[in-house]
Amino acid sequence: MNINKLRVYGNPNIGVYIFANDKIAIIPPGLNEDEKKLIIETLNVELVETKIADTILVGVMIAGNNNGIILPRNTRDEEYTYLRNVLKHYGLNVEILRSKNTALGNLVLVNDSAAIVGSELERSEIMRVHNALDIEVIQKDILYLTIPGSLAVVTSNGGVIHPDVSDEELKGIEKILKVPFERATVNSGIPFIKTGLIANTYGALVGELTTGPEILRIQRGLASR
Repeated sequence: MNINKLRVYGNPNIGVYIFANDKIAIIPPGLNEDEKKLIIETLNVELVETKIADTILVGVMIAGNNNGIILPRNTRDEEYTYLRNVLKHYGLNVEILRSKNTALGNLVLVNDSAAIVGSELERSEIMRVHNALDIEVIQKDILYLTIPGSLAVVTSNGGVIHPDVSDEELKGIEKILKVPFERATVNSGIPFIKTGLIANTYGALVGELTTGPEILRIQRGLASR
């Protein structure tokens, strides 16, 4: 697996700005050409550039897999229309949730097998997640936190997760998402994995402060087995 370091807007917390699956990476405006080239070459994706809810925090706002994406209720009409028109060419569903929670990237941990959603997501929205992403949806907090999407990054090959997750809890997560996980940190000790990691089955990008040992653990977690 190809892993490269990246910073966005001079910031190592790259995961808050970018969403990626195996087909596309949704990025905010303002990235330079070298940054865009690195994303394309590392993840083997095409780029889609937009704000979400008029913010650059695309990775925080979007959750999704290779079947589709879900957007928060405060997504602007023009953003939704643009994404729907562009992503239909990749066979991706686009759904806006009505949830009061808008940081869907932090709330939802998902791959092509299943999704784990935090307990703060309204029951009425679970079917919308299921329909958009075409997977089973399990409502479950991790480490007693309602933000499972911020605690881990998962693909169809494997996952990387907060180092404090117990063996028992980890087994349950692996059973739901049907891939093995590795405990790790990013950016020199940050346990909230999503903040510093963007990954798909082709490769991964880590925040520029991520150390060599951290990269090795991330590589083990995301490698196909």
